[in-house]
Amino acid sequence: MTLLPKALLLVAAFGIAACNNPDRYGNGAGGPGANGGANGGYIDTNGLGDPNDPRSIAYFNQRVGDRVLFAVDQSTISPEGRGILAGQAAWLNTNSDYAIIIEGHADEQGTREYNLSLGAKRAAAVQDYLISQGVKPSRMKTISYGKERPIEICSDEACYSKNRRAVTVLSMGMGA
Repeated sequence: MTLLPKALLLVAAFGIAACNNPDRYGNGAGGPGANGGANGGYIDTNGLGDPNDPRSIAYFNQRVGDRVLFAVDQSTISPEGRGILAGQAAWLNTNSDYAIIIEGHADEQGTREYNLSLGAKRAAAVQDYLISQGVKPSRMKTISYGKERPIEICSDEACYSKNRRAVTVLSMGMGA
């Protein structure tokens, strides 16, 4: 098999794997030990590792925190957000095998173009903060989804506030 077909198969496998995580935002049922089994009752069914292992993606997402929230039409990081990002930076500086993608999101208010721009500003603000805390820029990429990937769908502030966010997504084996 030549290099091109192998590369295409690898890209296809990653694409399928990316679509195969229904609990990405933690809305699913169960949790550690929900299915019983070895390792203290924990079965890693989502590929994120044991949330009790300080080196795992699950630990980062659940214990450190993988997202910060923003005020309406803002990309300024709140004091609470700075606390979460300080924890992310400490974790990333300890676990240098991981690279990250910072996703910028917005609520459904406003135009698509405006929200893509706002999401990009939010992702950049998080990236700048992490860099200021010693995380190497070569380990980070940013992307804006604007209002295209909401966590909650409804037309009130309770939903809007959850959708105004930046999410730090970990990738193993790409750190520098």
